[in-house]
Amino acid sequence: MFIIIEKYRYWLGGIAFTAFIAAIGFLLAMLPGFSFVGPLAVSILLAIGYSHFFGYPEKIRQGVQFSGKKLLRIAIILFGLKLNMQIIFEEGLPMLVKDIAVIVFAIAITLLIAKLFRADLALALLLGVGTGVCGASAIAAVSPILKAKAEDTAISAGIISVVGTIFAIGYTIIRPFLPLDAVDYGSWAGISLHEVAHVALAAAPSGEAGLAMALIGKLGRVLLLVPLSFLFIYLMRKKSKDGSNEKIAFPWFLIGFIIMSLFGTYVLGTYIPVSEFFMESISSITTFILTMAMASLGLDVSIKTLRARAWKPMLAMTITSLLLSGATLLLF
Repeated sequence: MFIIIEKYRYWLGGIAFTAFIAAIGFLLAMLPGFSFVGPLAVSILLAIGYSHFFGYPEKIRQGVQFSGKKLLRIAIILFGLKLNMQIIFEEGLPMLVKDIAVIVFAIAITLLIAKLFRADLALALLLGVGTGVCGASAIAAVSPILKAKAEDTAISAGIISVVGTIFAIGYTIIRPFLPLDAVDYGSWAGISLHEVAHVALAAAPSGEAGLAMALIGKLGRVLLLVPLSFLFIYLMRKKSKDGSNEKIAFPWFLIGFIIMSLFGTYVLGTYIPVSEFFMESISSITTFILTMAMASLGLDVSIKTLRARAWKPMLAMTITSLLLSGATLLLF
């Protein structure tokens, strides 16, 4: 037993280190102010700060990278349990058309503005996907397909978590002044905000009806992550054939995502009784694993690089988010 632990101590140490950062992120996220930002963004910032002052933990690199690659995929698979396909098929199909338009708009406009600003297009693409689909989770899902650098993934996830939180709070502030009833307001939040948590934060004040419509709109965008990912696979493979010998690996974790979505929709609760506490626990575990993965990616980020590359893509994404909010508001 001790021999096994000795052999894998650096690997285990790396995993434990990312779990430690994630745990601190969760604890800080419980404090006033930090609670709006969330554990994911807090953990990324902690990891970036550690790397800046103490350097990358080379001895435990193998375990840290395991968190950033393998655990990241596990988190995406478990994230599928949050997607209730039955709700989408029964009540949200008309909204899927709007969701598709939102995703196309977010990616296209973010890239267009980034190009005008001469910003980093790799970061802009990730931010466009996050804005259009489901924030950091979408960025984490498409990053392996797009061969994105760990640094780019972490920067994008951190930016979208912070900016998305600001927008969600802004929605709650302007809600009383909008000519929308609870259902329309919830629908607007669901098709325009960045992450599921942001949608829930903004829509909660509108009551159960508004929150339900918000989550339906958001879940439709989460569902569209799958066809969008396959579209990126096609484009990357086409690009590879045109001039690169690099092969694009099939993202099997997306199949896991679909399987877990179907399992959670049609098996859990129907054939396997589960409590609300169980589902909330699974959701918390998923978030914690994703936070560990983001902490791993954050250790790869250089503050110098962050200052040089991030502000223009962030500005492009912010402008896109404002335009998206305005354009979708006109639909109601």
